[in-house]
Amino acid sequence: MEATNGASAAGTTPANGEREESGGFKLKFCTVCASNQNRSMEAHLRLSQANYPVISFGTGSLVRLPGPSITQPNVYQFNKTSYDSIYKELDEKDHRLYTANGLLKMIGRNRQIKFGPERWQDWQVGVPRLKQSADRGSAGVEGGVVDVVITCEERCWDAVIDDLLNRGAPLNRPVHVINVDIKDNHEEALVGGRGILDLADSLNAAAKEEREIVGAQVFDMGSASARASFDDRVPEIIGEWQERWPNLPATWTLAWF
Repeated sequence: MEATNGASAAGTTPANGEREESGGFKLKFCTVCASNQNRSMEAHLRLSQANYPVISFGTGSLVRLPGPSITQPNVYQFNKTSYDSIYKELDEKDHRLYTANGLLKMIGRNRQIKFGPERWQDWQVGVPRLKQSADRGSAGVEGGVVDVVITCEERCWDAVIDDLLNRGAPLNRPVHVINVDIKDNHEEALVGGRGILDLADSLNAAAKEEREIVGAQVFDMGSASARASFDDRVPEIIGEWQERWPNLPATWTLAWF
């Protein structure tokens, strides 16, 4: 897969994932999947390791994880349940099963990133996220706004767009909503996380260029007029990225907070 999916972007990050802080301007990102467990959290980790401000959410009504059978999923509430409590409960229920299917490893990773799964529809955009200061990637998104939302499945992209339309754009602030279609398994999440980081780097490079042209103070206002030159470049950036990552189909729209 590497030969045809992001080969040119390989080797840009150390083996442990942590990237040295280069300083300078950083776009703010949000990653979204159904349950805020696998794909969005792998991307959250990758972006935070590269020092991007990042938050993550799920769009489902409840957090659903595989159980002993397809008709017996493990179900949890968003915003109230910690990854640590989920880990301990599954470990107690069936250590062998949830080790074998990778759930304990995944949730063990998640509890090193933030407290627990959050629901997109409950996010109060523009309200300071003071309780999440210990989360990875929280520095820079304390104000409760982001520049780019990346979903990991078409139904999640639809849910985000519908929700933004229903909110009525109270901040009148543009936000790019990009879907990177990733199959919901551990292996594909790893590939998707690398692809999303590559996309973030490309977007951020263009944003830095346009910020230098229009001026930091104007660009950082985040208004449509301030970001117009950058916004116009995004479709082309995604097109070039898609050539590097042909197995991660992408969809894009410009929406509003």
